[in-house]
Amino acid sequence: MTRHFLALHDYTKDELDAMLLLAADLKSKQKNGIPHKLLDGKTVALIFEKASTRTRVSFEVGVFQLGGHGLFMSSGTSQMGRGEPIKDSARVMARYCDGVMIRTFGQEIVDEFAKYSGVPVINGLTDLFHPCQIMADLQTVIEHKKSYEGLTFAWVGDGNNMSNTWIEAAAIFGFKLRLACPAGYEPDSKVMAWAQTKAPGLISLTTDPKAAVSGADVINTDVWASMGQESEQKEREKAFAGYCLDDALLALAKPDAIVLHCLPAHRGEEISDSVIEGKHSVVWDEAENRLHIQKAIMATLIK
Repeated sequence: MTRHFLALHDYTKDELDAMLLLAADLKSKQKNGIPHKLLDGKTVALIFEKASTRTRVSFEVGVFQLGGHGLFMSSGTSQMGRGEPIKDSARVMARYCDGVMIRTFGQEIVDEFAKYSGVPVINGLTDLFHPCQIMADLQTVIEHKKSYEGLTFAWVGDGNNMSNTWIEAAAIFGFKLRLACPAGYEPDSKVMAWAQTKAPGLISLTTDPKAAVSGADVINTDVWASMGQESEQKEREKAFAGYCLDDALLALAKPDAIVLHCLPAHRGEEISDSVIEGKHSVVWDEAENRLHIQKAIMATLIK
């Protein structure tokens, strides 16, 4: 049976931990110049309906380092962008390629593609979930904190795909998560309900950033207006007043707290320049780890 990587809830804690261990091993091999051609002779289609910097570069480089070939495709240069049914594209791509990564809008797009694909499909980002990024974030936390166990995580900002995936991660891995989101910008209610049922008491939601950050070990934020929400920028700036992760807010966290941001960052809005450039920031390690965890995911799924 073909396995896909569409959301964290499709996997057990043990399976995700195995990917994190593999990512650490592949990172060590890459740093030490040890070949790891686990996708030798394989081709992975990389389909982008949303623009990208880190996702495109990390997946293309990752496929290459694993010995395979990454085939970049955009909606503007493929039949998917001209209205071909998703199931038709999925069936055909599966006969050409050994795996597919999709970065798109609706979660239903990757779900349908996976339903009709005979090869593994990886969610590079949708409006609902961003599982590759959260796995990279967890790899970064493990590197700097030795483990995610026993830590308190804080999310400050929009209830977007990142917050939804953090909620899934907290429920699966068993760590505490406090989310601070303005009224009207909460995470997906179905995701929250699933997580509260799976792991009662671990996840809390507030409108107060100070309450979320106080005593936290790991603090995470993201832009207030995600891709496709640019027209809401001014409205969101008003709603998110007081949600900037600046030095004053960071001071409420533990003295050795680390700061994550999936990038791109709007410095001076959701995060201050002093914080993202400061001693608590592990943002650049986090960005690098997209490469290593995605290699681990591809190596696990594509045989």
